[in-house]
Amino acid sequence: MDAQALADSLPDGVVVADADQQVELVSAPAARMLGVTPEEAVGRPLAEVLALRDQDGRAWVACNTPYAGLATRTGVPEQSWLLPDGTEVLVAARLHRDGVHQPVRRVAVTLRSGRGRARLDRERSDLVATVAHELRSPLTGVKGFVQALLNRWDKLNDDQKKLMLTTVSADADRLSRLIAELLDVARIDTGRLQLYPRPSDAAVLVTRIVESVQAGTARAVELVLDPRGDGLPTVHVDPDKFTQVVTNLVENGVRHGDGSVRVLVEAVGPGHETDPPGVRVTVDDEGEGIPEEMRRRVFTKFWKGGARGGSGLGLYLVHGLVRAHGGTVTIADAPGGGARLVTTWPSEDRRQE
Repeated sequence: MDAQALADSLPDGVVVADADQQVELVSAPAARMLGVTPEEAVGRPLAEVLALRDQDGRAWVACNTPYAGLATRTGVPEQSWLLPDGTEVLVAARLHRDGVHQPVRRVAVTLRSGRGRARLDRERSDLVATVAHELRSPLTGVKGFVQALLNRWDKLNDDQKKLMLTTVSADADRLSRLIAELLDVARIDTGRLQLYPRPSDAAVLVTRIVESVQAGTARAVELVLDPRGDGLPTVHVDPDKFTQVVTNLVENGVRHGDGSVRVLVEAVGPGHETDPPGVRVTVDDEGEGIPEEMRRRVFTKFWKGGARGGSGLGLYLVHGLVRAHGGTVTIADAPGGGARLVTTWPSEDRRQE
């Protein structure tokens, strides 16, 4: 494969110029971006072919002077520039020299579509908007009740004070959970999520979760532990992350479903229907369910089902945390017609698999 064919096969555009600043090669993607043909570009000055401008109308070659500057320079970092049609591209360059302090003998420039960065910027904007919206409600409640307590302390009886303080405590817990979610989202996105797994009793953890959720809702939450009676193996999980995942699933069932919520904890693995050994936690609700065509989107950031709000980060975190443990998470139809979310948790450390 010759150089032109190789450059044409790359996803990013490539422009190469020689020591005399004459273009030697323009890949097909770069030619499309720059509005030229590879044949007519070869032999022309790099400054003419690389028709890029910044927001102030300055040219890439004039600003970055790839053939001048420090004799030890070996590259130009990635920068945002505009094509002749106004489209944003991300441009970087490599400066080739025969040795230190030798003149530049070749400049290789890459052009990459800025749509990826635009998408990232949109995600960041969505995240900011989500955070602002989710923080506003509990903060307003905290501020309002605290102000009322300060202004009317002597006029309120003990039951009223207790109700206000209980509400403030609940709103503060909501803020803490949201902040924890945001931190975990950032860690999952950057690959820096840290787990501290150890052998844990899933039955004890899920029982605590169900009791906690049940205390805050009038909806029925049914817990079924080990229906076969074979005994539940321990799970090798980070107890805090396990609790975060299952709490999220149960609260989702309460918030978005109707009727009762059923939580089933059972053993899987040898002697049952799946491998490897571990525990399966199934949460069923009696709501409208999740249509099959939408199930791929459920575990993406900012997905929201129904009209009952939420940050849109919960199921994204569920997916990330379960997979980080080496487990699985799936969506199906519950027998009552609602949604069924199933997570499996291994009995051994499977984080590296």
